[in-house]
Amino acid sequence: MNYPETIDFLYKQLPMFSKTGSDAIKTGLNNIIHLCNTLDNPQDKFVCVHIAGTNGKGSVSHMLASVLASSGYHTGLYTSPHLVDFRERIKVNGKMIPKQTVVDFVDKINEDITTIHPSFFEITVAMAFDYFALEKVDIAIIETGLGGRLDSTNIIYPALSVITNIAYDHTDLLGNTLELIASEKAGIIKQDTPVVIGQSISETRNVFLQKALQENATLVFAEEEWQYVSHNTTGNYTGIVLKQLSSGNEWEYLLDLKGTYQFHNLITVLSAINQLKQLGWKINQDDLLNGLQHASGNTGLKGRWDITGTHPLTVIDVGHNAHGITEVIKQIKQIEYNRLHIITGMVKDKDVDSVLQLLPVNAEYYFTKAQIPRALNEELLYEKAKAYNLSGQSFPTIDSAIKNAMINADSDDLIVICGSVFVAGEAYQYFSSLEPE
Repeated sequence: MNYPETIDFLYKQLPMFSKTGSDAIKTGLNNIIHLCNTLDNPQDKFVCVHIAGTNGKGSVSHMLASVLASSGYHTGLYTSPHLVDFRERIKVNGKMIPKQTVVDFVDKINEDITTIHPSFFEITVAMAFDYFALEKVDIAIIETGLGGRLDSTNIIYPALSVITNIAYDHTDLLGNTLELIASEKAGIIKQDTPVVIGQSISETRNVFLQKALQENATLVFAEEEWQYVSHNTTGNYTGIVLKQLSSGNEWEYLLDLKGTYQFHNLITVLSAINQLKQLGWKINQDDLLNGLQHASGNTGLKGRWDITGTHPLTVIDVGHNAHGITEVIKQIKQIEYNRLHIITGMVKDKDVDSVLQLLPVNAEYYFTKAQIPRALNEELLYEKAKAYNLSGQSFPTIDSAIKNAMINADSDDLIVICGSVFVAGEAYQYFSSLEPE
């Protein structure tokens, strides 16, 4: 197969959670263990950092990768899902895996695919491990897909584990209490391996303490090391001032990742970097500052309060659950605008009501859906939204929703596109189609 045929095969022939939901999940780690055994266990051939959490793990992963690459390390990065290009999932020093490497890998394990019928995610995890081993990366940042304990990435033995936060999401798979969800995420904590917790609450703190004690793992709560002081917007950067609690010193960090909610992710990254330095990794202050300031540019991260237009101000954010949408709304409140337009679509297996009840009523809504089977029908979303006094119209495609918002919006209005990673991805494709060749 050539590259387009290979990608078509991966999308259409393999169980894919992002399209169909929980039916695509292969329970247990048997398949990924089988694949990696076939590949001579590439995951054992490089050092890695393992990252889990409900929200923020993508931003934390990209910031860490940028800082490490800026420090001179050959750095792998595995994240999911992708927004536009499959190869966004697997990068080394910010460069996506070559198309031919994807083709060669699928061809190499074709017999295993036929034999054990792995999921889409299991294959991409094995592909990432194999590529990082071939590239001889110094270190790789590995983001979990869902949960932690039974996630396909959880066959690695990292130098450091990171858990960003715990909130309600995927409750049908991870449990319907914060304690149960935290227990699943805590499954990435390994024996004698330090772990950084970005945000904790009373319901989850003891879960992490008990698991760390069980594994003899050094446990660090980032919020006990850093304190938010202030923020400002400087050109294309968000400036965030933090106080280091151990010294009392204040530091300003410039981020090219927009959104003041990034301060939660920033303190997680800083505590993780401190742990890596204690393990012997050489990261000086200049490289740290440079890596943070250019994290999005260095790694290609998108979808975090990403401004795609200015008149009207148009923003794409991948916030898709109650916790993420809460942060999006906080950001909206800091923006000056005339009228607010929100383009949103969700997936069937999310707690849609928990999101709808948070959304502002003083906005014009464009209810839509991504072109995947898992997407919630736009008319059903529209009907649900009416119960929360949200007014607007429904549109069958992201493109038609954006076009109508652009027609209706004045130059001093604000357009926010959110609700689903897949909505964000299709929005990027739409805006890309408008760019000149």
